[in-house]
Amino acid sequence: MIVAQVYVDDIIFGSTKDELAHSFSKLMQEEFEMSMIGELTHFIGLQIRQQELGIFLSQSKYAKNLVKMFGLESASFVRTPMSPNVKLTVDLLGKSVDSSLYGSMIGSLLYLTASRLNINYSVGVCARYQANPKESHMIALKRIIKYVKTIADFGVWYNKDTNDVLVGYFHVDWAGNADDRKSTLGSYFYVGNNLVSWMSKKQNSISLSTAEAEYIAAGSYCTQLLWM
Repeated sequence: MIVAQVYVDDIIFGSTKDELAHSFSKLMQEEFEMSMIGELTHFIGLQIRQQELGIFLSQSKYAKNLVKMFGLESASFVRTPMSPNVKLTVDLLGKSVDSSLYGSMIGSLLYLTASRLNINYSVGVCARYQANPKESHMIALKRIIKYVKTIADFGVWYNKDTNDVLVGYFHVDWAGNADDRKSTLGSYFYVGNNLVSWMSKKQNSISLSTAEAEYIAAGSYCTQLLWM
């Protein structure tokens, strides 16, 4: 695990947060046809709870509807999105499943990663087999949905009492993909105590050692960190 941090420049130039928000809304109203409808509570499947100490974002309603849509509302709870003992492969000899249903499940879960970073890697792994999904892939995918049922009311908390330090972490699994031996990078970024960005991405090349995998991951990670 590697950590790096930089300090974010002051972007409000002496203005208070209320003044900045008012100036921004005035500017937008001058450019676009829009109206102010009060405090934000819902936005494209996201539920927003604004409280005195911070803001809580979740997709609880969407998550519960997703579980129901794929007929797993009565399934047992699971504690992890993937089994640590299962390694997904192309599985050429496995029994094929409905690719359109599989793709629909992947798409639904990908939208859920907007507030559930803990399924990001698992969904990404299952998404690699959309072209020719097998029964083993479907079992792994349904496990993720069972996990979603377990954490349906979870979300992301943004604390108002924080600082402006940008901090990032990353990790990489060496040769984690059993089919092509490529490694997968996982990284996430905080501003103060608040999580603002995360990603899970398979590397484009095959690393010959853990050190090489870490160097390649560090390059991708630092590019994102510097951009932010």
